[in-house]
Amino acid sequence: MIFIDSNIPMYLIGAPHPHKSEAQVILERLIAGGQRLVTDAEVLQEILHRYVAIDRRDAIGRAFELLLDIVDEVFPIERTDVLRAAEIAQNRASLSARDSVHVAVMERHGIRLILTFDADFDRWPGLKRIHQV
Repeated sequence: MIFIDSNIPMYLIGAPHPHKSEAQVILERLIAGGQRLVTDAEVLQEILHRYVAIDRRDAIGRAFELLLDIVDEVFPIERTDVLRAAEIAQNRASLSARDSVHVAVMERHGIRLILTFDADFDRWPGLKRIHQV
């Protein structure tokens, strides 16, 4: 199982960028390989927040559609996830609040792989970030 972070659909629908083609190639390989792709509700919230903040509201629907088309499941954020995220956020790895929520959800579901270009996840022990072609 591989967790899909918010920057993947955002690069895929965004302007030309080196990560755009990298994300496309990696995602195509994972899908062709039959990998189970998942995300959490916080990823959708991040996309919503970012596009509202930069007044690109027109991109919300496309990013949501793309993400929901590629993932097999969107995990809810539960009370236990938020409590665990608080512990993670206080750890010396210094992950952001959002990244801490993702890690908590991933831990609950036994996920060790994440598709993201966010190098902050490299600081969390036991996670492997997929980010190169």
